[in-house]
Amino acid sequence: MAEKYQIYTNQQTVEDVGRLEIKPTEKETARLRNLAARYSEIAQSDDMKMKKRQWTALRDLKPERPMILFETFSVTGFVREDELECEDPYLRNAEKTFLHAIKQYELVQDDIVLENYFQLAWRVIRSDYGVKIVEHHAEDSMGYMSNFPIGTPEDLEKLRPRTFYVDRERTLGFKQTLEEIFGDILPVRVGNYDNFFPDLGFNPFCGNNAPVITMDLFKLVGNDNLMFWPYDHPEALKQLMDFLMEDRRRFVRWLQDEKIMALNTDNQFAGPSGYGYVSELPGVESGAEPVPKNCWTWVESQETNLYSPDMFNELFLPYLAEFANMFGLVTYGCCEPVDDRIEYIKKAIPKLRTVSVSGWNNFESVAEALGKDYVYCRKPNPAYISGADRNWDGMRQDIGRTWNCTKNQPVEFIVRDVYDVAGDIGRIPEWVKMVKDTVGI
Repeated sequence: MAEKYQIYTNQQTVEDVGRLEIKPTEKETARLRNLAARYSEIAQSDDMKMKKRQWTALRDLKPERPMILFETFSVTGFVREDELECEDPYLRNAEKTFLHAIKQYELVQDDIVLENYFQLAWRVIRSDYGVKIVEHHAEDSMGYMSNFPIGTPEDLEKLRPRTFYVDRERTLGFKQTLEEIFGDILPVRVGNYDNFFPDLGFNPFCGNNAPVITMDLFKLVGNDNLMFWPYDHPEALKQLMDFLMEDRRRFVRWLQDEKIMALNTDNQFAGPSGYGYVSELPGVESGAEPVPKNCWTWVESQETNLYSPDMFNELFLPYLAEFANMFGLVTYGCCEPVDDRIEYIKKAIPKLRTVSVSGWNNFESVAEALGKDYVYCRKPNPAYISGADRNWDGMRQDIGRTWNCTKNQPVEFIVRDVYDVAGDIGRIPEWVKMVKDTVGI
């Protein structure tokens, strides 16, 4: 199988910048206008008003019911290539954004929320750290190996502070293009950036403000060094963590100086696929200053889950907490277990509101630790719904066990990291119905 080589998306150059030359065809214009009209119709519906109220109640820790969301943009074939009609790659991105949202609302029947505007992320370009992180991908696979450029403590001398650049001309030019196509139907807003999808027009993670500190640590040194350096080279590990944390401080200041930040208390992700609707922070229409204290952030540390809770608390949590506590409210966690370190996390991050509980956790002990003071964000095991042989019994047990220990506290069910459903898109709404039946919706 052939290999593909890809430069890590958090390190780019400013060579390809400037206004795009997009000349929409009549077919592309008609296609996007039709999709924008349907998108706006859904966004203005009574159903959206109700769901925004319910999401707000959940984040306010006064839930009306459990909320359910399925991350569809990762699912191969949820929006097929033959469904896309736009030829221009950037207009195709916008088309994909519309199709994913509309199809999820109409087919999946979960608690997706559409706002009556098209959210466009600023095109933010960040350089490398003085060394290139190169990912070696197998063809047609998400799996990869990194070159892990920091192999020894001596390699730390190669590190250089990153530079940041916002491509205003390209972003605002694309905004103007979209406005000329469908702006009379659906407004276009620009704000925030996307850590993981940097291309204009399709930015599903826009606004989550994730620092990904330990992810970059892992990509620089690799797992072996990550495990051995606390013993063999503790000073080098601290030096690298200090370097990465200072990079994040500078980046947050830069975002504010460049006026890139926007309030994310809407359907932007206040975590890994969870919305930011909450009464405690200013709403997006409030006119409040878009500074960290008025916004959500999402921090996680999947790469350090093999450390003991005490070592995690000593070596990594102080950095995560410093970043998290810059912001108004915090979602913690992704796929990693938190059951053995949740008390440390609660103590270190007073602004914690939502905690991701993956399948690697003891569901009951986390439910007891969170109680009614936090949102229990259950991340069901994606393996049960993936591949050729879906495991409905496993899914029912997974959801049933969760509901048994969380029915009296704020809880949401958010499915992420489903990539292959063997072409059976219908199993996604089936899963949503199963959850609704289990929790009595």
